[in-house]
Amino acid sequence: MSKRKIEVYTQALSQLLLKSKQDFPDFRTFNYYKKQQIQSVRNRLIAEKLQLNSTELEFAKHEHGKPYLLNHTLHFNHSHSQQFYALAMSEHVKDIGVDVEELDRNVRLDALAKHAFHPDEYAMWLSLDQDREYWFKVWTIKEAVLKASGLGIRLDLNTLNTQAHPTNHGGLCSHELIGTFAYQNFVFGNMILTVAWRSEQSCRGFQFPSIQLHSLDL
Repeated sequence: MSKRKIEVYTQALSQLLLKSKQDFPDFRTFNYYKKQQIQSVRNRLIAEKLQLNSTELEFAKHEHGKPYLLNHTLHFNHSHSQQFYALAMSEHVKDIGVDVEELDRNVRLDALAKHAFHPDEYAMWLSLDQDREYWFKVWTIKEAVLKASGLGIRLDLNTLNTQAHPTNHGGLCSHELIGTFAYQNFVFGNMILTVAWRSEQSCRGFQFPSIQLHSLDL
């Protein structure tokens, strides 16, 4: 059995946050609280995986700001939307990225697609009658791949063709600046989640790792 495994933990933000916006004097202090709570959950889950106390974890950041563990080889990446949190971890798969969104998010789909989608992606979206799930599939793939690469938003989104398929939930995409990445999409109710990782070719072709999903919701 392949050792290449990615574990993904998800949780509704409503369960992760014990306080709401109404408990804070302004949006800034609420956002700071939210960031601290999310970081606390990330550290707890990583520490549990490594069988450590969260106080023993030491983090550093790569050149473009992607955090990593100083004293351990566990790779991780996390993401949150307005409603959900997701953390991806792997001991053997390097350069992983995750992005999570809610399908009912209020966003100007066409305006953002014109700016961020590759021409092929935009044409496919139009041919699908501007399907909302396909839009978020493309968007979360882009975000997850860029986070996996460590470049973040330092790449023009419309130059990355995800080659997202209308019905399949996984694939490969390449860009001359970052190389080749594989990805897998998951849809659970209103949540769409994409995991991406740097693709390594073996003698048997591209080998996909196993992805295990864990919900932390009670």
